[in-house]
Amino acid sequence: MEKKVTLDPHGEMLMEQFRELLPTLNQLAKEANDQLLRAIREQGIYVTGIECRVKAEHSLAGKLEVKGTKYKSIEDVTDLVGLRVITFYTDEVDKVAVIAKRIFDIDWQESVDKRKHQLDRFGYNSLHYICRLKSGSPRFELQMRTALQHVWSTIEHDIGYKGEIKLPNEYKRQFSRLAGMLELVDDEFSRLRTTITDYRRQIQSLVKSGQLDDVPLSGDSFRSFLELHPFDRLNKRIAAVNQAEIYPVSMMPYLPLLESFGLETLGDVHRFMENNSEEAYQLAVSQLAVTDLDILSSSTALQHLCLVHVLKNDGGRKGLKFVYDTINGENDANEMLAEMMLDQAKTLSFMQDKKDGSSSGGGETK
Repeated sequence: MEKKVTLDPHGEMLMEQFRELLPTLNQLAKEANDQLLRAIREQGIYVTGIECRVKAEHSLAGKLEVKGTKYKSIEDVTDLVGLRVITFYTDEVDKVAVIAKRIFDIDWQESVDKRKHQLDRFGYNSLHYICRLKSGSPRFELQMRTALQHVWSTIEHDIGYKGEIKLPNEYKRQFSRLAGMLELVDDEFSRLRTTITDYRRQIQSLVKSGQLDDVPLSGDSFRSFLELHPFDRLNKRIAAVNQAEIYPVSMMPYLPLLESFGLETLGDVHRFMENNSEEAYQLAVSQLAVTDLDILSSSTALQHLCLVHVLKNDGGRKGLKFVYDTINGENDANEMLAEMMLDQAKTLSFMQDKKDGSSSGGGETK
């Protein structure tokens, strides 16, 4: 139940001005939100949320009851429209602030960086700008804070830490400790992201320099490796059989396969490719020669490299099915594909050579 508010004549006058201004405020909220969202997206910044609201009448009434004499007109109230941007990292708050300074006019006298709180204050605060649209508008408030700062603020409000009841020092110390922990976590997340970004750049540099044995096989390193188009040569050779076109697809689903083969570095992947390329070509040709396929995916070469690796290492039907299950998802058709591939591969020279060199003829995994 909302508390009944009693306004003096000046407060009633301000409230009436608010009601008359309400259509303008609703339009301002939409325009400011759209401009900010568009600018953030253009800069490639991913935020966890952008909130926008026009102050509710009962909320304004409560404010005017206490502080009404402070305002000569309703436009002196700077938070009639409020925007809040919630970022993941502390440095992104500053990036959003730079964007805001570019697209809005900032009232610096009214704006405040509440992150620079004093040592005897508890809790998290945000960066607050009081803004206008470049085209002219009533002022509005823009708050920028991290997700953890937002969580703290919400919990602080829910618990009633800033309420009228004076809390014992024991509870204040608990708030202080928790606030310190969250601040440390916030800073460490930003620091960790910077460290990981630097590591990725180092990996990319090693890949480009060809120092592949120094690069552990991982999602990031394999992605950087693929930017060098290592399978293009074999793809084009295979496509030439039917003068086929090659359309791009993601090859990241093959990473678990390569890891299952015991490949640990990009150097291992490069040697895997070199050691199996000729046989992969033979296997692909044996399939394409009897078809009129004129479109192939960019994963064709890598797929046949994986199939050849399984065949050369006695993986048999089970190993071939594992390849298809990994790249296509598990389904009954993969068993049939594995059986067909096994029968087709038996006629190829590398399988014949392998059979001739083994007294047991090679064991198929059942």
